[in-house]
Amino acid sequence: MTTELPETCFLFAYFEDKGQDGLHLTWSRDGLNWELLGGGESYLPPLVGEAKVMRDPYLLHGPDGVFRLFWTTGWTGRTIGYAWSEDLIAWSEQQALPVMAHEPDAQNCWAPEAIWDEEKGRYLIFWSTTILGRFPETELSNKRPTHNHRIYSTTTPDFVSFTPTRLHYDGGFNVIDATLARADDGWLMFVKNETVQPEVEKNIRLIRARTPDGPFSEASPPITGDYWAEGPSAIKVGDEWRVYFDKHREGKYGLVCSRDLETWEDRSDAIRFPDEARHGSVLAVPRGTLERLLTKEGNDANPVSP
Repeated sequence: MTTELPETCFLFAYFEDKGQDGLHLTWSRDGLNWELLGGGESYLPPLVGEAKVMRDPYLLHGPDGVFRLFWTTGWTGRTIGYAWSEDLIAWSEQQALPVMAHEPDAQNCWAPEAIWDEEKGRYLIFWSTTILGRFPETELSNKRPTHNHRIYSTTTPDFVSFTPTRLHYDGGFNVIDATLARADDGWLMFVKNETVQPEVEKNIRLIRARTPDGPFSEASPPITGDYWAEGPSAIKVGDEWRVYFDKHREGKYGLVCSRDLETWEDRSDAIRFPDEARHGSVLAVPRGTLERLLTKEGNDANPVSP
């Protein structure tokens, strides 16, 4: 099987059920048809954080060749999960990064992600949080003051020292599940509009920026149609942008595609994900990464930390 792999393959990191058993991986030759890795077993059980779950896993392949994993550690709390691996099999000790520990009224830290900011030589880590009393204009947009989110961030060159957490994006609406992708002329940020009232949104929108820190454009109209969509994950394949998203009410995954970032085509019927896959992240990896994982499969389906 491994000799037939293309030069570039795709990995998708996701969670199942409530996130209690940790990291799951699936792979694809074309980004459309996905196959289980590790027999569908967890590659990394969650051990840290308020609820010790692993939801919304985001997998980053850094410029140093290291895979860095970030995740939601609980529905409530002020930490995010972090671990790293050189091969996705042996993992570092897990950490609960206290990114909102300084905010006693912070209600949660959801869907953390990260990018390598080459221009500034640092990692930018970002997530969504509700801080009670902030942004009163949208306090009841999700019917509950405890669910009035904005995007926050911190930076680090080495995952030892971190800059103070700051407000990263406020577009004037309740927003979660931000993801950033490098484009030819700057950066793209896809987010979920979490508004429920006065009109239900629950859709994915596109925001453009010159740098990952902004300044940010106005949010686009919804790109995901009438679905209750969340957890966008964006990647460019050839000259086509693909945004995968979780149709959480339907229990399946969706896909929209565009070549100009203006007109989006729904291609949800073209993809085949594991039925259990929830809010994950897609990335392109070299053939060798898949060869190692497929060789390991069946010998030790549950990797352990070193």
